[in-house]
Amino acid sequence: MDHGKPPGTDNGNGKDNAHDNGHDNDPGTELERLRAEVARLRDRTATDRRRRARTRTLRRTVAAVLVALAAVVAVMSVVGVWGSRTTLNTDRWVATVGPLPKDPEVNTAVATYLSQEIFTQLDVERRLTEALPPRAAFLAGPLTGAVQDYVRKIVAELMATDRFQDLWEAANRRAHDRIVDVLEERGDLVETEGDTVRLDLLPLVNNLLDVLEDRLPSVFGKELDLPTLSSGEVPPELRQRIETALGVTLPEDFAQIRFYDRGELGQLQDAVLMFKRAVVGLVVAVPVLLALALWVSPDRRRTLLQLGLWLVVTVTVLTSVVRAVRDQLLGQVDPGVYREGVRSALWTVFTTLRERGDQLLWFGVGLAVLAYLAGPGRLPVALRRYAAQGARAGGHLAARAGERIGKDATVRPWTARHADALRTGGAVLAVLIALLLSSWTALLVIALLLAGFEIAVTLLARGQDPSPPAGEAPRGAPAHTGAPDGHSHGEGA
Repeated sequence: MDHGKPPGTDNGNGKDNAHDNGHDNDPGTELERLRAEVARLRDRTATDRRRRARTRTLRRTVAAVLVALAAVVAVMSVVGVWGSRTTLNTDRWVATVGPLPKDPEVNTAVATYLSQEIFTQLDVERRLTEALPPRAAFLAGPLTGAVQDYVRKIVAELMATDRFQDLWEAANRRAHDRIVDVLEERGDLVETEGDTVRLDLLPLVNNLLDVLEDRLPSVFGKELDLPTLSSGEVPPELRQRIETALGVTLPEDFAQIRFYDRGELGQLQDAVLMFKRAVVGLVVAVPVLLALALWVSPDRRRTLLQLGLWLVVTVTVLTSVVRAVRDQLLGQVDPGVYREGVRSALWTVFTTLRERGDQLLWFGVGLAVLAYLAGPGRLPVALRRYAAQGARAGGHLAARAGERIGKDATVRPWTARHADALRTGGAVLAVLIALLLSSWTALLVIALLLAGFEIAVTLLARGQDPSPPAGEAPRGAPAHTGAPDGHSHGEGA
């Protein structure tokens, strides 16, 4: 065996040992292999990153759509609940419109309408002209205006009575029952003309004529034989009796206010009816959609922020729709006292819906603000830092104040002696303030302040034995009877 061959010599099989070893351990080949491996890993990482980015974008988009649907459905459910509980529920409808005669605008509109209806049918000016001497006939016009003002005043007084209130509620109940029958396609139970429902004020006219007969008997020239209605029951053939008493033929729409016209309000009422029928599904869909949105979302804070903004946008759209409906209804009424009366009535009818919309609006604003302040932005971070610093400063001040109160030998014992009176006084004061401020926000603030006050009184009174009233011994103190104690007896013994 030749161990002295230099590297690169033939090993007997025609191959070079150095060539074989160099092929297996070539630095350039190993570097290329490593570079290829790194390139493959980079491609895989980039692919995974793109896949995660696409998945994140998809989840964010789906969450945004779901949270938008949740906001829209929430507002629709509010409309559905309002429709089912107010506009399509006769009892609640009557309770809503019952106080309308006490509204000055509505009172003036109804009084003006009824007085004009009566004067038009009675032709009061002609009657006064016939009753006056020929030389005083020119006074018929001014007298007619004065009498009409007087009648309007009588109607306004009559509307403030309990009897009128009963008739007003009964008339609205009958009209609303007919509207619900038309909407729910129970037309065979009611009589309507072209799906038009009118508010029948004929019982009110009957009572008004009865009052006018007592105060202005010369206007009629004879004694009227009309019933005095005191309940919601309308006697049969009341129109014929009024026509006979007045000696006139009343038009079909006499003392009739168009209350509902399906051709004009059918789409709106159909939408409200649809919401009523689907209200349970709408209410259930809101938490379901919101839960799905939060589950899918890669950034729940962002999703809550979007929910708040969508609530604000949707409530704003709802407010615009309600305002458009109100303007459409007002456009059908002649300007003047009638339009103002209808405006006040619509304001009352939409009060509950408007309050719920305001609550949703402020909830959306608060949710969006809180979600934004919890975010990573520069401004939220700075605000949180300043708030934390302020809270720490306030805590230090409170701690110092507590130490001073604790060192004061009179405050805590006085609080302990009057703890019950302080608690009762705080509760009474909170109730009085709550009666003045009826909003839910004010009630929440009052409740929080009352809870803080009660806790403060309890902490101050804790561990303090109140001083006994005059003439009573402190609790735990032995009674002094003048006799020596047991220890003295023992010593004497």
